[in-house]
Amino acid sequence: MDGRITNLEQIASVRRYTITDGKGAGLRVIDCDNGTIRFLLNESKALDMMQLYYKGQNVSFVSKNAFTAREVDFLSRFEGGMIYTCGLDSVGGREGHELHGNLHNTPAEVFRAECSEKGIVIEARVRVSQLFGENLVLCRKVSAAVGADTVTVEDTLTNEGHKDASYALLYHINVGYPMLDEGAVLRGDIQNAEARNDWAQKNIATYREMSLPTPDGEETCYYLTLGTPSVTLENPKLGRSFTVAYSGDVLTHFLEWKSMVSGDYALGLEPTTTRLDDGFATKTLGAGESTSFCVSLSVRDIK
Repeated sequence: MDGRITNLEQIASVRRYTITDGKGAGLRVIDCDNGTIRFLLNESKALDMMQLYYKGQNVSFVSKNAFTAREVDFLSRFEGGMIYTCGLDSVGGREGHELHGNLHNTPAEVFRAECSEKGIVIEARVRVSQLFGENLVLCRKVSAAVGADTVTVEDTLTNEGHKDASYALLYHINVGYPMLDEGAVLRGDIQNAEARNDWAQKNIATYREMSLPTPDGEETCYYLTLGTPSVTLENPKLGRSFTVAYSGDVLTHFLEWKSMVSGDYALGLEPTTTRLDDGFATKTLGAGESTSFCVSLSVRDIK
């Protein structure tokens, strides 16, 4: 270790704690700080990423619901957060299923929480199972090198059952103020944009452009066809960019959720295995089979 550093916690740290009051009372959190980025992981909710900070400034969208341990309806509970993982039984809204699926509300079993000179590594498993039903295990690794501007999420999904199992997966990555603001622009190798509904089609000319929020606004959603599996939100006013890169071979679709609504001001950048609505389709894992996914989040100053 550098002789100027008497304790690694001067430049990087991992701390675990439990929220003690309010709607979030009981939630178990892993607070990771690599000196450049800080990210909070929710052990109680699939090791999803609650918030991401860059040089002390928030990047994530956090809804007015805040983070809650309560079992209430989705619209009263959805916190947004930096990463809200949707699946495994369903994504989007489907009759007979929890909105955005059963994975996020499943607690994680953390078996590694390490901060060293090489960086931060958190590993956990999340099991989604039913008596006489599926036995799917998602092993999640979240890592960031000391001083780096990127955090990476690597997921391996394994069917530990004895017959085929179906699944769907969507990474609901949510950007909020101040990273999201008027004048911010979505960039990338975007080859096509397809509106999810008629309202989105009426506004398709501005799908890349972020405006100020309006109280009478309405969300819009677009399927984006990307030549390269990466998109960047550039904010000239802030002088920063936020990039989502992902494994496009297995996350074969990408959804933009744009909400320029006062009080619900958010941008969702969402790699997924499937489309929504009538285009929804599951994938199949045979008994004992595994498949892997990777998503990385980077925040950088625009030079």
